[in-house]
Amino acid sequence: MYEIHVNGRAHQVDAAADTPLLWVLRDHLQLTGTKYGCGMALCGACTVWLDGQPNRSCSIPLSAVGKAKVVTIEGAEGRATQAVQAAWQKLDVVQCGYCQSGQIMSAAALLSRNQRPSDAEIDAAMGGNICRCATYPRIRAAIHEAAKQLRGRRA
Repeated sequence: MYEIHVNGRAHQVDAAADTPLLWVLRDHLQLTGTKYGCGMALCGACTVWLDGQPNRSCSIPLSAVGKAKVVTIEGAEGRATQAVQAAWQKLDVVQCGYCQSGQIMSAAALLSRNQRPSDAEIDAAMGGNICRCATYPRIRAAIHEAAKQLRGRRA
């Protein structure tokens, strides 16, 4: 039995130590916004925050979570998250939508620490998030839009 902290709440989880966090979130806690993509931490669909940093939940065993605070797309909040979500809607970023929870988690983490990211910084922060629909130009534009919102400028 493991105790993990997800979206501000403690949860008791009865799962094997090597169970990936992704499956604990989806199957044990019914938090299905975090998606399975590749299972090898290459695509970013399973991105969650561990203590505020984006991580690929498919490659983190339950035993490694420890006391880290896990935040999923269902629990993501704050100014950066709100700005990213608003920009995503304003610029109609989503096409199929499958990768978008991971994209949003990575983008909000970037803007939480850098409200003036360059294109190169955006590319570096988002590099591990794959979009099969290739909405990359809209993703980058939405991140710039969200950054403007965070800085208090209307775009």
